[in-house]
Amino acid sequence: MTDKPFMPKATAVWLVENTKISFKQIAAFCDLHELEVKGIADGDVAKGIKAYNPILSGQLTREEIEASSKDIDRPLVLNKKVLDIKSEKKTNKYVPLSKRQDRPEAVLWLTKNCPQLADSQIVKLVGSTKKTVELIRNKRYWNSSNLSPKDPVVSNLCTQADIKKALEKAERKAERKRKEIEKQNKKIEPSI
Repeated sequence: MTDKPFMPKATAVWLVENTKISFKQIAAFCDLHELEVKGIADGDVAKGIKAYNPILSGQLTREEIEASSKDIDRPLVLNKKVLDIKSEKKTNKYVPLSKRQDRPEAVLWLTKNCPQLADSQIVKLVGSTKKTVELIRNKRYWNSSNLSPKDPVVSNLCTQADIKKALEKAERKAERKRKEIEKQNKKIEPSI
């Protein structure tokens, strides 16, 4: 994080309008020229910029502003706490009605043709949810009677290479599990 506030001109507009801090202090804090801050106060600079409250954003505290208001030589210090700025939530793309059945049908195809795949692998391949995969696998999906298996490669949900990699991974996992069971059985046999 730099020592410069987020949205410096808008912050300067707010500080000019709402505090008694000198132009020099505001200029130093916002990394602007003192004449630019004077221009903001006169209304010549930053006419269309909406004021940005540095207290609400956590960049300054009221105490910091009070202390700097009383002492002209004291610079404003940016609050170093980590700001909790969340990026915009990714919105789901619209899926046309004609395509909405593709995922469940691809899940059905994978459960029938690749039963060794774990639910989590199917979820990654077709972009469904674990709950949906579980319901389709157990034939309790709300629309089970209308589903017909459809290859996810044909539906363009994944590639043949993705399916192959997932199958290889499932086989390796099954092999590890089989070896683990054999190991457990060998430990049990000598004691009998």
